[in-house]
Amino acid sequence: MNEISSTSNVPNVPGVTSQTLNLDIMRTFVAICETGTFRRAAARVHRSPSAISLQVIKLEEQLGAQLFVRDARRVTLTEKGAAALSYARKLLSLSDEALAVFHGAPLTGNLRIAAPHDLGITLVPNLLRRFADIYPLVVVDVRLDSADLVRRRFLEGDVNIALFNEVRDPGLKVTELYAEPLVWVMKDGGRAVERDPLPLAIAQIECAWRHAALEALEHQNRPIRVAYSSDTSLGQVAALRADLAIAALPISLADDSLCVVPDTYGLPPLPQTFTYLASDNSDLATPFSQLATSMALDNRAARAHHTTSSG
Repeated sequence: MNEISSTSNVPNVPGVTSQTLNLDIMRTFVAICETGTFRRAAARVHRSPSAISLQVIKLEEQLGAQLFVRDARRVTLTEKGAAALSYARKLLSLSDEALAVFHGAPLTGNLRIAAPHDLGITLVPNLLRRFADIYPLVVVDVRLDSADLVRRRFLEGDVNIALFNEVRDPGLKVTELYAEPLVWVMKDGGRAVERDPLPLAIAQIECAWRHAALEALEHQNRPIRVAYSSDTSLGQVAALRADLAIAALPISLADDSLCVVPDTYGLPPLPQTFTYLASDNSDLATPFSQLATSMALDNRAARAHHTTSSG
């Protein structure tokens, strides 16, 4: 029997090569995109920064395109890089799914998660995407409620995972994901802070940040009025940008159009705000908790790097 070359019948089509994308390099590429720096990506994939830099060079040469724009603080995707990221995630997801199936006893079932609306917009989507990449056969149901209902659902056993913000002792066994200062935020150059009574933008009644703000101002005997009420911090931010009010928010929400209220206005200090995860430690909840903790560590490293660079 004559041997037939696997490529003998492949037509010579211009622009099509026999090259194959390396999944390890693609995983490194995704890690760089998600962490924002080569250093943090290197820690995630357990390689040196110089090694992953060589991987990126190889990938850029193979694709014939520049994937990143680098500066002193972080890397940013080019238009070609964004397209490559989409393909990389699809390739890795398919690879992870195939390995999960052929290794036997893949993780399956329904995971139920509860979170307040703010975290449902900011934290949860990235967590779900990463979790789906690793455990594609797990079905995840998410319920967005007030912080009070989130904890109640967890304590009553309705959900496996609860994510929520708090400024006090949460009253149940939790894992701390993030911690940052709660600060008074206003429109940069705004005048709302000078009005009397002080106009506030606050969230729902069960919100920990609302309680902290009202309690601090009450102790100061500061006259206030609720100028804007919203179910989420996004609504509060909109009110601040319109200079309708000020608000007690995490410092990370201060951006180019918002700033921390200067000390000269004499507003009372606010506590730290914490993002917690409560888990029932079930077979599905445990790997989700581990992933959330890992991503939180990446986020802390990013904030520490940003603070150091800014200083």
